[in-house]
Amino acid sequence: MAASRIEVFKQMLETDPGNNSILFGLAKEYEKAGDDVEMIIALKRYLEQSDDEGNAYGMLARAYERVGRREDARAIYQQGIAAAESHQHPGMVEEYRTILEEEYEATST
Repeated sequence: MAASRIEVFKQMLETDPGNNSILFGLAKEYEKAGDDVEMIIALKRYLEQSDDEGNAYGMLARAYERVGRREDARAIYQQGIAAAESHQHPGMVEEYRTILEEEYEATST
């Protein structure tokens, strides 16, 4: 029986635990599988050791939203804005700000 893509990524990480591309790939596979809890774990680990340009923050925030952790999602969107600004991604900055304004500011008042 062929190994699942998740298992393949896990095996690759055992061989090369510092490879952030593999870790991000594992997070994407968890996303495809609908496993938000494992995706959150993988993305948190990825962000601890990577200089992400903003995309992983959006992925992580959406996963937090799906598991009902809205305050964590809000904080991650804010971190994503900072990362996207530092890497000159104005479209991503605007996207995350819009999400915060429309989805979070409206419910916090």
